[in-house]
Amino acid sequence: MDTTVQTLAGTILITGAHGKTGRRVAARLTSAGHLVRSASRSGDHPFDWTNPHTWPAAVDGVAAAYLTYQPDLALPGARDAVTGVATALAERGVQRVVLLSGRGEPLAQECERAFLDLVPTGTVVRCAFFDQNFTEGPFAPAVIDGVLALPGAPDVAEPFLDAEDIADVVVTALLAEGTEHEGRVLELTGPRAVPLVETARILGDAAGHRVQYQQVSAADFAAVAEAAGLPTDEARGLAELFVDLLDGHNSATTTTVADVLGRPARSLEEFAAEAAAGGAWARA
Repeated sequence: MDTTVQTLAGTILITGAHGKTGRRVAARLTSAGHLVRSASRSGDHPFDWTNPHTWPAAVDGVAAAYLTYQPDLALPGARDAVTGVATALAERGVQRVVLLSGRGEPLAQECERAFLDLVPTGTVVRCAFFDQNFTEGPFAPAVIDGVLALPGAPDVAEPFLDAEDIADVVVTALLAEGTEHEGRVLELTGPRAVPLVETARILGDAAGHRVQYQQVSAADFAAVAEAAGLPTDEARGLAELFVDLLDGHNSATTTTVADVLGRPARSLEEFAAEAAAGGAWARA
């Protein structure tokens, strides 16, 4: 695909600008000279997905937007929130909007369709499991402790995806000339599907100590998530979501990262080596 970009005049809204993909997108846009509005509960531009009163001021005056819903598009409340913000953007004539979505999630796909109905020129980036969940997310302590516990069989494979690749695709979709990405769902994966038991081995090899894979029940997974600070309903919802996602139906790969960027997606091995070199899993 042609990845020629143009200068997009005006401010670009980013929700979740401190998250795994949001801050990477913000950094790329800022570095390229674009004005970025980072919307969050505690920032200069208050924004809360659960509070519709915060949406109009956040979207006023923007030329484009990158929307990341927390905690996941497949959980209750997501569709109403996403369509509410999309409606506010559409009413203001904002046509260049990118929505982050999860792969293999029927409820998330309902959100995608509703979003594109409201913003037909928008783009959805539908993503596989992030590599960065092992360094910046809930499983980083598991790698350090040496036990990766998930509600999926050891031989289930996932095409893990680097958030750096996601950010590059998002920026391309926001800034690309013409209509190439408009109205499209870009399904992003890493270059190969890695069995969960091999995932633990790859992370352990990079970290310099053994990481064992352990399949756990949804209840046990939820209990750990709740102990880590998630509200009970959210922990249980994520546990059920992980059971659905880690059943093998997401194992197929796509070439979309390479198609959009003109280079291959980064492998889990490459990511893990770089993360370890940066001290991501250093033990005290």
